[in-house]
Amino acid sequence: MKRLAPRVLLAAALMGLSAFLLKGDVWTFWTWWILAFLMGMLAMPVTGILFAGFEDKGWMFSKVLAIAVAGFLTWFLVAVKLIPFTAVTCIVVCLVCAAVCILLYRSQQKKGIDCLPEGKAELIFWEEILFFAVFLMWTYLAGFRPQAYGTEKFMDYGFMEAMMRSTTLPAKDLWYSEGTINYYYGGQYFAVFLTKITGSRVELTYNLMRTFVAAFAFVFPFSLIHQMAVDKLGKDLTGKKRCVPVLSGILAGISVSIAGNMHYVVYCKIIPWIQTLQGKKPDSYWFPDATRYIGYNPDVPDKTIHEFPCYSFVLGDLHAHVVNVMFVLFLTGLLYAWMKSVREKEAVVERNHGVDFWRRQLLMPHILLAAVLIGMFRFTNYWDFIIYFVVAGGTILFANIIRFQGKIKKVLAVTIAQAVEIIVVSYLVILPFTLKFDTMFQGVGIAQYHSMIHQLLILWGLPAVLTVLLIICILWEKLRGGQNRGLYRLMKAIDLPDLFAIIMGLCAIGLVLIPEFVYVRDIYENGNARANTMFKLTYQAYILFGMTMGYGIFRMLVTARQKVFKIFSVVGLVLLCWTFGYFGNSVNAWFGNVLDPSGYKGLDATSFLENDFAEDASAIRWLKENIKDSPVILEANGDSYTDYERVSAMTGLPTVLGWYVHEWLWRNDTADLNEKSADIEKIYTSTDQSEVEELLKKYNVEYIFVGSTEREKYADTLNEEVLNSCGTVVFRDEEYGTYIIKVNK
Repeated sequence: MKRLAPRVLLAAALMGLSAFLLKGDVWTFWTWWILAFLMGMLAMPVTGILFAGFEDKGWMFSKVLAIAVAGFLTWFLVAVKLIPFTAVTCIVVCLVCAAVCILLYRSQQKKGIDCLPEGKAELIFWEEILFFAVFLMWTYLAGFRPQAYGTEKFMDYGFMEAMMRSTTLPAKDLWYSEGTINYYYGGQYFAVFLTKITGSRVELTYNLMRTFVAAFAFVFPFSLIHQMAVDKLGKDLTGKKRCVPVLSGILAGISVSIAGNMHYVVYCKIIPWIQTLQGKKPDSYWFPDATRYIGYNPDVPDKTIHEFPCYSFVLGDLHAHVVNVMFVLFLTGLLYAWMKSVREKEAVVERNHGVDFWRRQLLMPHILLAAVLIGMFRFTNYWDFIIYFVVAGGTILFANIIRFQGKIKKVLAVTIAQAVEIIVVSYLVILPFTLKFDTMFQGVGIAQYHSMIHQLLILWGLPAVLTVLLIICILWEKLRGGQNRGLYRLMKAIDLPDLFAIIMGLCAIGLVLIPEFVYVRDIYENGNARANTMFKLTYQAYILFGMTMGYGIFRMLVTARQKVFKIFSVVGLVLLCWTFGYFGNSVNAWFGNVLDPSGYKGLDATSFLENDFAEDASAIRWLKENIKDSPVILEANGDSYTDYERVSAMTGLPTVLGWYVHEWLWRNDTADLNEKSADIEKIYTSTDQSEVEELLKKYNVEYIFVGSTEREKYADTLNEEVLNSCGTVVFRDEEYGTYIIKVNK
């Protein structure tokens, strides 16, 4: 009882703190946390089997497993038109999944199978505390700048609004009324899925989803690296070493979700310090510079992007690569759990090559689930489909070398068969998406530009060097004295957590190097050829590096036999901790004084309308409240990353043409886009009523919006008399003159 009281008090204090900080938003926050808790608990009969080798039986991973399975199943059934996309159907699918898990649990009880983390209540408690605390921290910060306005936010929020309106998937493209969304919209879909089953408002859940993901970006690395450290230390987990798994897990969590890179250290700390010593005014530091370095400093015709999670979480875009963080981290944990399960069995090389043998190899639940997840990545973040197929393939190859004692024919046969299995399953489960998706892939090009060596070192030198040192340390231990010669003997001698850390580190290094040689061609080829490729590949490299460093630093510090590795690990730890300052710098620059709770504005992503679009705010809110389904509404179109399309973005109602560059990327048909742009201008400016009516009919326009942007763009050429003659004014803002016309049919 005495041990329980402090935990109860801590939990109560966090609940109270959340209510104090989040004010009225706390109810939605609690709803999402409770939902994750319940869904995860119900999924434990499955998770407990998959993560049987984990101390906590995969407790944290169970939350995302439940969301992924229930959400993806719902999407599949909607996409093949078996059920409508409504709150009721989402809840029913969740209840069916819960019922299956309950039946499975009862079956496991009868067979004496333990799927719950018995005797690990303390670990579970602290994992939940970490999850709640990080979730609260990011949610509180989001409330200082909640607006879905700027960068990609119009698109991300608009996707959510469009899907909230739609009973089918893919939903209508809010910026191309004649088509459906032609983008990997899965991330926003899962946000809408959770919104529907919780009965929440999308205005709030836009921000909650990104803070939800940020919390998982901390606890998943913690859980995985904590387990890897436990496995490494084994019987040596005594005395002071008991804190090593916790410290390494926390370091991994911070490294993935909160840390910056050495760009911050060099350009925010070291160079300004040198300038101060020289009597010069130190350069100011703007935190996005850490993501726009190669091609910008110095300025060369090779502009690139190299973002990382902390920047994404601060910026607040609910983009594909952001939401998929929780799914790729789950997959990484799943792969380690699989390696652990097959490694512990240390199978005798089976001589039987018959049906039973291949059935066992191809019906492994871990690999089947990995295949489904990799397939799902094609609609959550298409780039991760390729990246994590390679990561999974590498993991399977390394594991099979050990499983089959280095017998090359069997190793290759099983590995190829399992790789083919993953490809086939991943393609089949995502067919409802790919059959309606026109790929943006335009081939692979040879890189004409290359990053400067010092730039690569500043951005990725620290994790790459620590990874190489870890590999050298492991090889030094295992090859000393001429023992363990040969690939199989060496890999068998390497402890599982060491081997998995090597896999993660090597994959990360590969992802950094690839854009130096090739890139995926797209519409940004002129001046930004490598940008998208470097962005998507190095983003995942950063995640893998973060976990590798979290494990590797303490692995070398605690268990390395050579002092040189201990020294380097200390230096690496100091430098890594120095990068944590990026979080404080970016938070202060973007959110302001977050230490003053009075500055908290709430989570409503549309709250900016009254200030930034005062002339249009009431009209936009009228549309949200009064217009059902997805009729076409006309508004002035313009370039990407501008104030254009504020109506369609905030309501989810499709317009004839939205952000030009985005639709160019998604459709790759500039002639069509130019025609639509010209037609929109004719509707707003033509003096020929019959021409206007014909164009309105052509695009099936039901409402015409006339507000600040339309008046600014078309100015004196705006022919309001003709527009009014085409329908009836159903809304008018008497103060600003903004109005909405319902077109006559």
